[in-house]
Amino acid sequence: MIALIMFLSALLLLLVGFPVAFTFGGVAIIFAIISEGFMGAIDLFTMMPYRIMSTMTNTILMAIPLFIFMGIVLQKSKMAEKLLESSGILFGSVRGGLAVSTILIGALLAASTGVVGASVVAMGVIALPVMLKHKYDPKLASGVICASGTLGQIIPPSIVLIILADVMFVPVGDLFKAAVIPGLVLVGLYIVYVLVLAYFKKDVAPAIDMDQITGSRTEQWITALKAIVPPLVLMVLVLGSIFTGFATATESAAIGGIGAIILSFIYREFSWGMLHQSALETVKITSMVFAILIAATAFSMVFSDMGGDVIVEDFMMSLPGEKWGFLALSMIAILFLGFFIDFVEISFIVVPILAPIAANLGIDPIWFAILIAMNLQTSFLTPPFGFSLFYLKGVAPSSVTTAHIYKGVIPFIMIQVLVLAAIIVFPEFFGFNG
Repeated sequence: MIALIMFLSALLLLLVGFPVAFTFGGVAIIFAIISEGFMGAIDLFTMMPYRIMSTMTNTILMAIPLFIFMGIVLQKSKMAEKLLESSGILFGSVRGGLAVSTILIGALLAASTGVVGASVVAMGVIALPVMLKHKYDPKLASGVICASGTLGQIIPPSIVLIILADVMFVPVGDLFKAAVIPGLVLVGLYIVYVLVLAYFKKDVAPAIDMDQITGSRTEQWITALKAIVPPLVLMVLVLGSIFTGFATATESAAIGGIGAIILSFIYREFSWGMLHQSALETVKITSMVFAILIAATAFSMVFSDMGGDVIVEDFMMSLPGEKWGFLALSMIAILFLGFFIDFVEISFIVVPILAPIAANLGIDPIWFAILIAMNLQTSFLTPPFGFSLFYLKGVAPSSVTTAHIYKGVIPFIMIQVLVLAAIIVFPEFFGFNG
């Protein structure tokens, strides 16, 4: 009972706005004293330095700051701006073409940077005004930007996949490989939805009048290739080195960081000030992630000491349908939690409880990790606390209301849930054993 109250207390404090790291750490200390007494709590927390040292020397987690640095440098080199401007011209002659180009660039940004906030903000600043100018429905335009901006959660190199690989003790390279097909299927369904909607509702996503575009078609293609090829080469180098076994994820992340700096030279955006700001932002984001991780470690330690993990495991193992009952309840629980709390907290608190149960039920850990990653991606879109919604609202023009954004993401949330269900029901299609 105390373990359950502990979990609900942490959730309540998060909902009212307390900082995540302080919430998990503070709740862990308070409930350790309640459960073990003051001296018992001190004895329990003598293990924390060893856990912190284990976290800080983890070579898998070392990839997180490197991939974050790569993404921030690419953001500051204005890669997204060049990609969106070029691809918009190429696909604009088709109804829904601007939205399709935004989805494709979102996928490319995901594979190049993996930073959701940067992708949504960049596309919100650049692509949203262009779509509105060409009379796109604000709901569709908002939904496309939010959905494509969150593709960095499932398409490698994804910070979520790195965290899940560490939490679930699976090779991050295997997780990256397994995420490729689900990510591409998701991108494909986004595009199909946009094209079908534009076909039946012609005023929702009209084609661009190409007479307004300067330059020949050949010149447009050359400009687009100049914008697309460099980040595509970087993506192939980073992911290819992992998939072929030539380098670990951490080593590939380092390659990505160097490649991002080289691209900033190519785009003529490099400066020592830019490099300093990128490093500073990387430290801030990484510090936030690792502070949450350390606090979540303390929370999990106390929660397990009180037998909370045993209670959850007994409950899950007693569900009807065994494996399928566990999968259904765990996916619903993660989806529900995603409405209110961030993917980082879910990854560090909920997943370590569910992973051993999945192993006991004989569930493929790679498959289970991809299901969780796909589910966590949805948390970026679900109102009221979907971070992508906040990112876009912060840069959207006044004509785009919060209602437009909320209504616009609903079809894309449904597509994500559909893909999640498909991975569960037809794992072989996605390359899993199930």
